[in-house]
Amino acid sequence: MKYLSKINFILFLILSTCNNSFPQNIQKQNNSSEIINIASRLELFIDHFLIDTLINASLKLHYPIDRGNILNFDNPWEGQFSGYSTIIKNDEKYQLYYRGINKVGNDGQPDERTCYAESYDGINWIKPNLGIYKIDGSFDNNVILANEAPATHNFSPFLDSKKDVPEAEKYKALGGTKKSGLIAFISSDGINWRKLQDSAVFKDGEFDSQNVSFWSEVEQQYVCYFRSWIETTNGRFRSISKTTSTDFRNWTDPIEMEFGNSPREHLYTNQTSPYFRAPHILVSIAARFMPGRQVLTSHEAERLNVNPKYFKDCSDAILMTSRGGNLYDRTFLEAFIRPGIGLENWVSRSNYPTLNVVQTNSKEMSIYVNQNYAQPTAHLRRYSLRIDGFSSVHADYKVGELITKPFLFNGNNLVLNFSTSAAGFVKIEIQDKNGIPINGFEEINSIEIIGNEISKTVAWKNYSDLNELNGIPIKLKFTLSDADIFSIKFE
Repeated sequence: MKYLSKINFILFLILSTCNNSFPQNIQKQNNSSEIINIASRLELFIDHFLIDTLINASLKLHYPIDRGNILNFDNPWEGQFSGYSTIIKNDEKYQLYYRGINKVGNDGQPDERTCYAESYDGINWIKPNLGIYKIDGSFDNNVILANEAPATHNFSPFLDSKKDVPEAEKYKALGGTKKSGLIAFISSDGINWRKLQDSAVFKDGEFDSQNVSFWSEVEQQYVCYFRSWIETTNGRFRSISKTTSTDFRNWTDPIEMEFGNSPREHLYTNQTSPYFRAPHILVSIAARFMPGRQVLTSHEAERLNVNPKYFKDCSDAILMTSRGGNLYDRTFLEAFIRPGIGLENWVSRSNYPTLNVVQTNSKEMSIYVNQNYAQPTAHLRRYSLRIDGFSSVHADYKVGELITKPFLFNGNNLVLNFSTSAAGFVKIEIQDKNGIPINGFEEINSIEIIGNEISKTVAWKNYSDLNELNGIPIKLKFTLSDADIFSIKFE
């Protein structure tokens, strides 16, 4: 019996060693000795920036909810090839810009125009008669830019957030093709535009797509993400390059964006923009193009009245992020927005996202997508997510853990954007940089959090004010069950 007990004990040690060598459901990131300083910034769990270890938990992508058609491209000067849309939220007004064109032609053809719509809730839209340009014999139209080809092929504006920008340059835009280069425009109101200068401000690119620019707060310079092509061993792919400027007039030599170890795919539009609640995080809801991946037959395309040149490919939307530099993070390789039910959603150049994500109420943000391209039913569609709700750290019913990397913060309170089931929970422990629980902030003293809130202040049994921990490197350990954590912020 003693002999058998010794054998069983040895077997137990062997199995334990094996289990320790091959842990289950544990994801640990590459550690760095660097202490991150998040100050009082909102941090989303949209990448692994803050994550050190996940046990029985994972980063989960959340899918926008289809809220329906909000704008038809049905004016004679708009039409089935309208696209390359941008939405800007300026105070209480939402401003929408898009290319209007109703026939097939070369990029930058003379009758491409930039059209405009506006809204006060992001849901109900009007196309105002602006009286700026005479189109088809009438000034009753919503055209804000005409006779400016090829800039009107892909005119892409932004509201300049740089400090002390002159009022006349409050809005800026770029547009153009490879032949013309990118031409810069400025405006005080986003409706009446003029060229910044006659010559192109940047010429070193393909530009055969929507080329987006903005003031990058995290980099303290203007950035432009534009269409380029890259040769690989697997073929030639539509890709993204970047250039920067301090004055919007003089731009640096371009650099090719990188995508980590993710597979190469055709990225038709990049739609990179600062997230409105955390501008240091750049969110890219890009159009992924699948050339030659045909769903419709010729008969089905004819029945839907799809232009014959535009049904032999398909596309969807993906989610990427960046924190500056020339790297996109593709934590999520799956589609962010899938094509909808119905063959009309499976044609070429459809499902292209509009530039920018905007808040549409206190709990919700909206994403807009061009759909039914090359069809008489071409329109813009709205999708919604909860605030910060691109992705989350998620645990199923089985209890999971998230342990952050060590970081510094400023603030008196920890605020959580989270969701649990009725049975689920979140508990939080504060540790020192070595992972040792700090007295009073241990998990056992954490007041259990349940519910579904955008902004919930965390507390412990004897503490809620975190002022004494300011400037001290800490880690957070989240214990969660049937729950999602979307973002954190110290206030």
